[in-house]
Amino acid sequence: MNWTALLKSELEETFRATEGLMDLVDEDKLDWVPETGENWMPTRQLLRHLTNACGWCAENFVEDRWAAIMAGDGSDAPPSDVQSVAEAKAELAKDKARALATVEKAGEEALASKMLAAPWDPTERPLGQHVLQMIGHLNTHKAQLFYYLKLQGKPVNTFTMWGIPEPQADAT
Repeated sequence: MNWTALLKSELEETFRATEGLMDLVDEDKLDWVPETGENWMPTRQLLRHLTNACGWCAENFVEDRWAAIMAGDGSDAPPSDVQSVAEAKAELAKDKARALATVEKAGEEALASKMLAAPWDPTERPLGQHVLQMIGHLNTHKAQLFYYLKLQGKPVNTFTMWGIPEPQADAT
């Protein structure tokens, strides 16, 4: 398996789709939360979480900083929300660059063979699998944004969710 190629491909696709969903967020809906249930993040908090759900987390695995972060006072934690969609998109672009640079820095050998556990799960896994799980983390919250938009009545569908252009009807 080539971890580097796999991770870079997944990163490109996931970040592209996430940015496309962010493009659909209305500035006046940043404080929106679903009407039912509890413990929802406001949209502005979800947007911020999308900007550090992957690259920031993956970098902490590669740099072996998770134990210190979990034991710390929270000063290493990223901000909790954004003030605008433009800010969220700029921060998402930075996180994408961080994620891609992190995969390069780790290198294929470490991605395949360096075994470590996450602070929230004692099971040791290859570094590449941890990075892949952080892409999954971003995908999970991307899906959350998708449903926020759907609940707001936005015209989203499977193509929107995955950042795939919708097929055009044959004009002939």
